[in-house]
Amino acid sequence: MTVETVNRVLSGAVADGVTNDGPVIQKAIDECSSQGGGTVTLAGGTYLSGTLRMKSNVTLNIDASATLLASPNIGDYAADVHHNRYRNETALDRCFIFAEDAENFTLTGRGVIDGNAEAFPNDGSIYRPMMIRTLRCSNVHVEGLRLYNAAAWTTAFLDSSYIWIHGVDIRNDKRYNGDGLDFDGSSHIFVSDCHVRGTDDNFCLQASSKDYPVEDVHVTNCAFTGVCAGVRIGLKSIGDIRNVAIANCTFHSVWREGIKIECTEGGTISDINIANITMRNVTRPIFVVLNNRFELDDYGSSVELDHMPAIGRLERIGISQLIAVDDEEEMSRTHMRFTDDVMGSPRFNGIRFDAAEGHPIEDVTLSDIRYVAVGGVKLADIPPMDQYPPVLDRLVHPNGVSSENYYPDWSRATFMDLRNVHGLTLRGVHFTALRDDEREPVIIEGCTKAREVAF
Repeated sequence: MTVETVNRVLSGAVADGVTNDGPVIQKAIDECSSQGGGTVTLAGGTYLSGTLRMKSNVTLNIDASATLLASPNIGDYAADVHHNRYRNETALDRCFIFAEDAENFTLTGRGVIDGNAEAFPNDGSIYRPMMIRTLRCSNVHVEGLRLYNAAAWTTAFLDSSYIWIHGVDIRNDKRYNGDGLDFDGSSHIFVSDCHVRGTDDNFCLQASSKDYPVEDVHVTNCAFTGVCAGVRIGLKSIGDIRNVAIANCTFHSVWREGIKIECTEGGTISDINIANITMRNVTRPIFVVLNNRFELDDYGSSVELDHMPAIGRLERIGISQLIAVDDEEEMSRTHMRFTDDVMGSPRFNGIRFDAAEGHPIEDVTLSDIRYVAVGGVKLADIPPMDQYPPVLDRLVHPNGVSSENYYPDWSRATFMDLRNVHGLTLRGVHFTALRDDEREPVIIEGCTKAREVAF
């Protein structure tokens, strides 16, 4: 595909931000693909478009002088772009850039892909397209771009493999469901040197199917700022998630969890190594839970899950060289997403591991951790400690009150609450509270130490 041919194909684009240039761009992508591959470059203006379909061996290059802008007209978005896999979020099925069964394609440049978020509603509606979704794709590169203002999630890589995300700036903080980088059933993932700001999970690994394990994941040199979670592993965990390395990342102003690991749907999450992390003003630096859940209309249930699963396995978790400091005035208040969605407060804080009795989290090492919490909680500000529920096995206790992610909305301990962890190693852990706090500083319950072998 020659530059002359590409330029001729794009000669019909207006690039005024009003006229729909989508058909012209799609024609150029299709022509490149039909001739074995090539590059389509957008430069010198704002290109309005609805759904674009990436094809094998094609590079879409958005020059620093260009913006690819999502059309505000939902009629410009195709309906056959797969589906969002959360049962309660069918409203997010449409998307802006889509690829299916494609390989060796790239989204690159120094320009902007703008999801035009404020043109769409801020909650449940079909009129909220995701920005980028791939399905069963391989050798995918996203490099250098500014991905701004998605109407819903910024990216969703589904059942795909060999994915490189490098030097990408994501700012998705104008609407609910403002996820950054989401991977479901995908493997061989390499994410580096990215900045992610959003209203939901910044980086997320999910496993909706036993057929597509999530494995061989590398995340390094990234900055996360968000409302819900900086790094989330699981919730959707029908299949397995394993062999994950996250290092050299910063977290700032995350109103719920910095690192969240949830094995909830019967699969196995294992071999997770997180190191060299700095957090500032993160309400709950670490949250890890092993349980089972299935409620037909509840938040977070996978479309693919149709029954209450047996509790899965959560094992071999290492978190080291972590510094978390909550020292801004905002951390002494209840902080919210938008105007009325409570995310956290001083009483909802700390490092927490929890599991059902008889189904412990196995082999956890927490080392070289320094945590400065805001503190200041009085016992009168929280329910009595004996009202803090256990994690229940829902196959045994379907109707009991169980401890979950969003319930209770308070913490038993100022710094660390570890329950039902077998093979636990704590090394070099230091805690400080900025204000007097009446809760126990650390609670360790139903845990066993790791066996030590001398050489």
